[in-house]
Amino acid sequence: MPDRASAPRVAAIVGPYASGKTSLLESLLLATEAIHRKGTIQDHNTVGDSSPEARDREMGVEVNLAETTYLGGQWTFLDCPGSVEFMQDTYNALTVCDVAVVVCEPDPARAVMLTPLLKFLDSRAIPHMIFINKIETTETHLRDMIEALQMVSTKPLVAREIPIREDGKVVGYLDLVSERAYRYKPGEASDLISIPEDLKDRHVNERQELLENLADYDDALLEGLLSDVVPPKGAVYDSLARDLAEDLVVPVFFGGALADNGIRRLLKALRHESPTLEETRARLGIEGKGPVIQVFKTQHAEHMGKLSLARLWNGTLKDGQALNGDRATGLFSFPAGQQAKVDSVGAGAVVGIGKLEKLSTGALVGGDSAADDPPVLGPLFALALHARKQGDDVKLTGALAKLCEEDPSLRVENNPDTAELLLWGQGDIHLQIAVRRLARQFHVEVEAHRPQVPYKETIRKATSRQGRFKRQTGGHGQFGDVHLDIKPLSRGEGFVFTDSITGGVVPRQYIPAVEQGIREFLPRGPLGFPVVDVGVTLTDGSYHVVDSSEQAFKSAAQLAMREGMPACEPVLLEPILRVEISVPTDATSRAQRALTTRRGQILGYTPKEGWSGWDVVEGYLPQSEMHDLITDLRSATMGVGTFAWSFDHLQEVIGKQADEVVTARKLVLAG
Repeated sequence: MPDRASAPRVAAIVGPYASGKTSLLESLLLATEAIHRKGTIQDHNTVGDSSPEARDREMGVEVNLAETTYLGGQWTFLDCPGSVEFMQDTYNALTVCDVAVVVCEPDPARAVMLTPLLKFLDSRAIPHMIFINKIETTETHLRDMIEALQMVSTKPLVAREIPIREDGKVVGYLDLVSERAYRYKPGEASDLISIPEDLKDRHVNERQELLENLADYDDALLEGLLSDVVPPKGAVYDSLARDLAEDLVVPVFFGGALADNGIRRLLKALRHESPTLEETRARLGIEGKGPVIQVFKTQHAEHMGKLSLARLWNGTLKDGQALNGDRATGLFSFPAGQQAKVDSVGAGAVVGIGKLEKLSTGALVGGDSAADDPPVLGPLFALALHARKQGDDVKLTGALAKLCEEDPSLRVENNPDTAELLLWGQGDIHLQIAVRRLARQFHVEVEAHRPQVPYKETIRKATSRQGRFKRQTGGHGQFGDVHLDIKPLSRGEGFVFTDSITGGVVPRQYIPAVEQGIREFLPRGPLGFPVVDVGVTLTDGSYHVVDSSEQAFKSAAQLAMREGMPACEPVLLEPILRVEISVPTDATSRAQRALTTRRGQILGYTPKEGWSGWDVVEGYLPQSEMHDLITDLRSATMGVGTFAWSFDHLQEVIGKQADEVVTARKLVLAG
């Protein structure tokens, strides 16, 4: 087996919100003597969740880094956000780790919360182990928890330990590989004890189950089991390390981060069984002779400027070294979460690199990789923003560009129909954090509110109108005269202009001005919204040899449209989205109700491909009803429900609802 302390390794700590990831990081750093006193979420003094926004919310909102050493090996732990609204950072961090520690609570009913995360890990063959946290606070049987987790994992779970209970509480563990029992000793290494009598039969049975799981991928081990030969413990450890590196099995540990229980057992598993840098490079297909870096996070600090967090896959990186046309201006390590300047770093390390202006999150420099880029999460929730201070618009635009560089799941849109600047993200908290960062990091105060819906309007009947523009102001006057036929078109045809002029009643050089005048009228029809699916034909007109001009014919066309459109029975159109809602099967009916109570139309539902126990509900949904859909879906599914959407068509709105929309629009336009 390779020397597993030969190069720095990276472990991502991931898991659902409130599972205890940040507390686990504190315990890991204390056990490795990187810190000498643990912080707490309540006291706002943990190494993880260090930003003001994270401490205000008492939840992770971005990835946090902390370096330490254990048994001769250098480790970087990436403490990743648990909220689904900040999963982009988690996915980006997982692309550069050697192993992931998936943290969860000992509640079988909450196992479904791990589904999207485990799917991501398995889809990319990222080695991972599970740490069931808060074990001392539950009476749940470990077997029940593992069975619930197995339902949401495509890889076989292998229990590495058996809990030792006294008076209903977990006080220690029996290791199934070393066949040794230990009693927890808060803040210290566990005490070695004799195997309790009541666990001896269970120990034999569960160890046999562990070996059989490993034998599925190890012919030598299988042959020994068939011959009733007890395998050497070293062979079992080697088999575990190989299977973990290839993401064939998922080892399961348990403990309690708050009391430091099971932490050293987890550290030993990481030290002796996690993949090495060489194994991770092989898994990702990374090649390159010089320094090869991969950026997984971008930060913008007020006084430092841009800082790129990256993993150095190969070679040595020195301060001032050229990278892809940029120059590394400042290198930083992160001992116990603190930023420290260094002169150089070696392969395997995580490093902060200053002023790489040309590199964005996800960039790979100096080599090639066979791995796919991390997915960019689609937009689910939007707020309309405007700067509080007059003159801050340009500053706001630049600040938003930097926020989107830090978090690719944020997206900025200038909506041409509503003239609003929209910030899209993963949910309300996600965007509220972004708004706060605009103020704290970039000193741009903004007002944020629910976006307007990009309604349109069209017409139901045809009409003909004359537009005659005549003005005498001394000298040359202005004269233009047009006759227009206005008619509705089929949905989706847009605007079509034609002319049937004969005999030169409107000179050819003025006809484009007529079309331009009509086009300038269309953004605000009689109901106050952009007009679509309208055909206009110029049929007749007249001109004056001296006083006619392009401007006069443009104005004449607008007069004809202004008078004619109200007679065409204008009607409001609302945008209809096609949505695909992904939820666990037991929430399918709730997802369907979420559509129907929002005036949606259900098209059907099918099992989600590759996701056992999940469905996809397809339907149409008015865009005006989309704003809080993601909030309701997450409430109904413990945070894991989501949806994808795209614009599908425009649909007529009549009656009271249309009247309310038009009235509100008039108020907006008036003031």
